[in-house]
Amino acid sequence: MLVAGKDLRIEVRSRVLLWQVAPFGVMALLLSGLALGPNQAGHSSAAPGLFYLVVVLVALLMINRSAAVEATPGTRASVATLGLDPAGVFLGKAAALAVELWLSAIVLLAGSVVVLHTALHGTLEAVPSIVVTLGAIAGAGTLYGALTSGGNAAATLLPVLSLPAFAPLLIAGERSFNSALHGGALLQWWVISVVALAVYLALGILLYGVLEES
Repeated sequence: MLVAGKDLRIEVRSRVLLWQVAPFGVMALLLSGLALGPNQAGHSSAAPGLFYLVVVLVALLMINRSAAVEATPGTRASVATLGLDPAGVFLGKAAALAVELWLSAIVLLAGSVVVLHTALHGTLEAVPSIVVTLGAIAGAGTLYGALTSGGNAAATLLPVLSLPAFAPLLIAGERSFNSALHGGALLQWWVISVVALAVYLALGILLYGVLEES
């Protein structure tokens, strides 16, 4: 809770999420709507995929921000001095990142209804699956952010390493969203998201301390 509170206070005070990340996501969603075309808006099954594509772009920005907080001079030394459990640090950072992604998703879902003309009722039905999927992305992103932090090519290395890990989450999330909009089975896609969330949290608890020391 201490780590999550610290990360969230940093974002509130810097307002990067409000003035930079959220506008970037909205513009990316608008461009996606323009690419989809007015004739397909509201009728195409591509809208959930475009939503998750924008979510990944936003998530990569947030993951870099989260990792950069820990890379500032003296932060790791302070964590070591305070004797914080690495597993607790991981869970705190993942929780803060998840909250930031959920807040961004609220804006992007509203944009999806307005720009991509997704049905409001179906969009609301997809919210629980989106919450779980973004939680899994937050766990995986925190793990890969620690893996790539500190290097000169961290900004470019993070997408290369994390996108393959995000792929099953994006597929499951997109299919769940599509099923909520157009009808279909949700259970199998829910299972993928929930299992991925559990796996990434377990890996982070086990490996975060090792990655921070490397």
